[in-house]
Amino acid sequence: MKPGRWPLGLLVPALLVLFWQIAGDLGWTPPGSIPTPVAVVESWYVWIFGPVTPLAWHSGTWTFYVLLSLRRVAAGFAIASVTGVTFGLLLGWYALVNDLFDGLINFLRAIPTTAWVPFTVFFFGIHESAAVFLIAFGAFFPIAMSVAAGARQTPRTLTRAALMLGTPPRRLLRRVVLPATLPSTFAGLRIGLGLSWVLVIVSEMLAVQGGLGYALWSAYQVNRLDLIVDAIVSVGVLGLMSDWLLVQLSRITLRWQRGLVGQ
Repeated sequence: MKPGRWPLGLLVPALLVLFWQIAGDLGWTPPGSIPTPVAVVESWYVWIFGPVTPLAWHSGTWTFYVLLSLRRVAAGFAIASVTGVTFGLLLGWYALVNDLFDGLINFLRAIPTTAWVPFTVFFFGIHESAAVFLIAFGAFFPIAMSVAAGARQTPRTLTRAALMLGTPPRRLLRRVVLPATLPSTFAGLRIGLGLSWVLVIVSEMLAVQGGLGYALWSAYQVNRLDLIVDAIVSVGVLGLMSDWLLVQLSRITLRWQRGLVGQ
């Protein structure tokens, strides 16, 4: 979204929050069941700035939990990006690689990533590596498939022109195919990044301790809907900010192309 469009983009969420507050003040919602936005903000303030005590995970721990989730997403997404882009280029450009791995890739990506949670916990235990593995494994497939599709669609006129200008065939992948695949690569990266935030919540709810997913599940267990909303909004804001950074990177990288990713 362009900077000038931000006020317009915030209009609908602001109206929804206003209606939510009015509904709570007028008693349109069941009393004690749905917190108002004011109550959500108050609990969020305590979660961020409250005193840290051993028996209250929801006081003064927000920054620590955010950093845990960010670290896991960054590690898993980085692994998925490097492996997904590399393998996607090979899969899309070399017929032999496609013949060898296409069936396996389609089989594995058809399995929901959440189905791997028991295997991950059994193999890694309740450990940081379990979350990183789930994120990297789940984000790998959309990145690899997008890059592979872009590599297959590389115009043959580009490769022929490069060969005529003296580019060795072994360097076509790096000099021609990779730049031509960049729009598809960034599209896959955005999908993979969004999926990374989904998977960090799943992993923190089931496979590791700490983080926003852990906070969300803990709030559910004690029937704190206000803290559940706080955790959900926190994840949404972090996901929006990370996607915005990726879009800015794509605009810089693809400044030579009209119709930039995310524009």
